[in-house]
Amino acid sequence: MPQYAILIYEKETPGGVADIPPEVMEANMRAGEEIAAMGVTVVHEQALEPSAAARTIHKDGLVTDGPFIESKEVIAGFFVVDATDLDQAIAIGKLLPIMDGAVEVRPLLTQ
Repeated sequence: MPQYAILIYEKETPGGVADIPPEVMEANMRAGEEIAAMGVTVVHEQALEPSAAARTIHKDGLVTDGPFIESKEVIAGFFVVDATDLDQAIAIGKLLPIMDGAVEVRPLLTQ
């Protein structure tokens, strides 16, 4: 079955998880149940630390603080799912509550 990465982008808040409204957290918890009801396997899911904890390694070996990409949103977390096709992966992405960002769905390379 094809695998898809579902990337969650949000504007970073100073308080981190503490700044996420309870209704958004509850919707996140329900999304997992709805994904399972679709018969989709979540291979992996992970929330990420704030972007201040990120480090970027450049091609010359220089290591700098923070993410490389300059953006208003940061990657807040991601899923890897086994889905039947891109349409099903997009349906999963639509289940995720977004406060002020977006969800990106990408097929993973197969070998």
